[in-house]
Amino acid sequence: MYPKAVFSIALALFAASSLSLFAASEDDAVLVPINAMFDGMAKRDAAAIKAPAIPGATMVLMRDGKPSQMTIEAFADRVGKPGKTQIAERIHDPLIRIDNDLAVVWAPFEFLVDGKVDHCGTDLFNLVRTDGKWLIASVADTGRKDCPAH
Repeated sequence: MYPKAVFSIALALFAASSLSLFAASEDDAVLVPINAMFDGMAKRDAAAIKAPAIPGATMVLMRDGKPSQMTIEAFADRVGKPGKTQIAERIHDPLIRIDNDLAVVWAPFEFLVDGKVDHCGTDLFNLVRTDGKWLIASVADTGRKDCPAH
């Protein structure tokens, strides 16, 4: 028979791994609407850009120290127009914090035009969970041209 301590340690390890799996799956769930918005942008599909956000979600894009504010609807109409250039935004190393039905994602990004980095910076997403589904409430970003080469 194994000593009681072995079972206690095994139970503690199981609980810790279960919590980290829950955290990972919840982090993944928070990223779903962000990736959906990026997919909509790449497809230049205004409806797909707006779909993962609450109506009236706000955007503040910092360019050269000046904020450009708009609603998600205005952004979607601007980016969702057909164009010949291919666009894509990608984030990496996201910092995700969740408290009940509120989440924040802070992540460095690169914005590509025809496969080349056009600008980079940091994205900041505020999300809310309604009816069990994460939605974007606001987006802010910095945008600069002095992007490190990858």
